[in-house]
Amino acid sequence: MPTDILALAEPCPSAVAEPDADGDKPRGKGKRSRDPSQAEQLLELAAGAELFHNADGETFADVHVSGHRETIAVAGGLRAWLRREYHNAGHGAPNEDALQSALSTLGSRAEFDGPERRVFYRVGELDGRLYLDLGDPTWRSVEVDPDGWRIVATPPVRFRRVRSMHALPVPTRGGSIEDLRRFVNVRSDDDWTLVVAWLLAALRPTGPYPMLVLNGEQGTAKSTLTRLLRSLVDPFKAPVRAFPRDERDLAVSADNAHVLAFDNVSAVNPWLSDALCRVSTGGGFAVREHYKDRDEAIFDAMRPMILNGIDGFVTRADLADRAIVLTLEPIAEGARLTEAELWAGFEDVRPGILGALLDAVATGLRNLPSIRLATLPRMADFALWATACEPALWPPGTFERAYSGNRAGTVESTLDGDPVAAGVRKLAQQPGGWEGTATELLATLAATFPDPRAANLPKSPRGLADKLRRLAPFLRAAGVGVETGLRVGAARTRMVRIAAL
Repeated sequence: MPTDILALAEPCPSAVAEPDADGDKPRGKGKRSRDPSQAEQLLELAAGAELFHNADGETFADVHVSGHRETIAVAGGLRAWLRREYHNAGHGAPNEDALQSALSTLGSRAEFDGPERRVFYRVGELDGRLYLDLGDPTWRSVEVDPDGWRIVATPPVRFRRVRSMHALPVPTRGGSIEDLRRFVNVRSDDDWTLVVAWLLAALRPTGPYPMLVLNGEQGTAKSTLTRLLRSLVDPFKAPVRAFPRDERDLAVSADNAHVLAFDNVSAVNPWLSDALCRVSTGGGFAVREHYKDRDEAIFDAMRPMILNGIDGFVTRADLADRAIVLTLEPIAEGARLTEAELWAGFEDVRPGILGALLDAVATGLRNLPSIRLATLPRMADFALWATACEPALWPPGTFERAYSGNRAGTVESTLDGDPVAAGVRKLAQQPGGWEGTATELLATLAATFPDPRAANLPKSPRGLADKLRRLAPFLRAAGVGVETGLRVGAARTRMVRIAAL
């Protein structure tokens, strides 16, 4: 047959039926109707999902699973939910291109067409009520208001979950917070009061939160107590962990948990101390998004934290100013329990302990609007909240006495352990105090030590000025006033002034 006739016999490319992008069967050119693509089928299956976004632009979907509502990140668990729905509808398994196409469409709808809602982790709030996500398979929560608490099947707030999150016990009524005390080997009644106050603060959805610092020698069950306390608020697969390597690791940890617990701390680097301060009381930080050079992820959230270690690892005044510092007692040999015995006993009373804490939270919600303190301490919101909850647990004034005593002890131990603070306190005792430049002050302080390098003084006048600003609140509490950055004389020389108050 001639070549030109063969060419005429070939079908026109435009008339050939092409498979669609989702792998469906070919369709002829003149066909008026077609079967929906896999992506379209997936979108149809997701039609009942309620799409929305939060203030940071993260997208979510409310879906119904086995009769209850779950909130799933579009970029996270929604992929698995869509696969399940597609399979249950008798379609088998969707291909990845169709799945990604459907997810991209759902994400756009959530971001641009869906409402904006807050999404909480573990503890939320709405209209004067607090909500505690139990973390159970049916997504129930505890609702707390000034009248008490109750279990609700479908809370009005949205919670997100991560795989490492564990369930809380279902709280029971009639328990006592004193059932916890036999598991807490603190030195005094005041220390015990502060442990409970930290738990009550951790049951709030917003901070600022004090850091609970547990010091103690080996054998004081610091790690065990850390796990016990966390299990009453935010149980987790890995309840305690080592310090993060950088700010990004800290941000990721804080974004995926309500309580952060760091174990066997021996030292806190300056950058980490600053980051922990921001996580405790606010003041977010930016971290570069993974695999991107320009985009930044801004982390701005407050979290309750527990830090435990041998002793003396909180040395910077601004970190100590946000901390409740407790020293645990050694456990007598005859009083030790095996891990199995301890946890079995604790699990028996854990539901009642949680119920007693929730009773105190309800009391706090009822009293908080009327609470007034004569003087507000550094962690004023925490002090107001603990005082509001106090009537459910202790006589009036119990918390204030414990907290003020702990802060006074923290101030004194921090100043005693800091060479700059020790030197400044001596200079303040001189008649008329002391005045000079930061360079002169650094030289004066160095002269008081046989080996200035061993004293670990700041290496520069600028570093010394920064150190003085951090120490100023504690020095003021100890009766020493420090002014930095004063401009004196025609040359406007920067001066430092130290005087007894």
